[in-house]
Amino acid sequence: MRLDGEDWQRFFDSFTCSAWRLELHPVYTMPQEAESLSRWRAGEPLSEDHWSPWMERVAGYRASGRSIGRVHVVRRPLSEYLRFEIDWYYRRHVQAGEDIRVLDLTDKPDPGLPDHDFWLFDEQQVVQMLYRPDGTQIGRELIEHPDIQAYLRWRDMACADAVPVLEYWAGLGGNARA
Repeated sequence: MRLDGEDWQRFFDSFTCSAWRLELHPVYTMPQEAESLSRWRAGEPLSEDHWSPWMERVAGYRASGRSIGRVHVVRRPLSEYLRFEIDWYYRRHVQAGEDIRVLDLTDKPDPGLPDHDFWLFDEQQVVQMLYRPDGTQIGRELIEHPDIQAYLRWRDMACADAVPVLEYWAGLGGNARA
């Protein structure tokens, strides 16, 4: 079943314990980020008091006792988009309570992860995120009868060697332009 617009928002917000995402793409083409990406490219820092609707949602999830997190699988050199995402967004999302980690597979074999991004909700429901090769999102598909054990293994596999994003960023020198 496709989940779009308000249906996606309602579905997402209805998780009761945990929401976790696997991200595999080096670029996500997000039209709503174009202006921010341009400002970042120009060297403009994000305001220290920046508070986004996503951060508000994350803080609300955490305040209600729910956990939310993700692992982004990367290979160096990081794409421009990943440097932007970490520098402008991920650092702030961690402040709001999201557990964001990075699994760097540079010079390492793929440990057997799937070939698609997904959200895992309450360790019971899976939404596959659908993208074009350029990173443009084309949909979200609620998987009707997922192999939950496979998704739990993939989550655990990704988390096993992933490091917190701020630790990862500091290890790179925190240099977004490099």
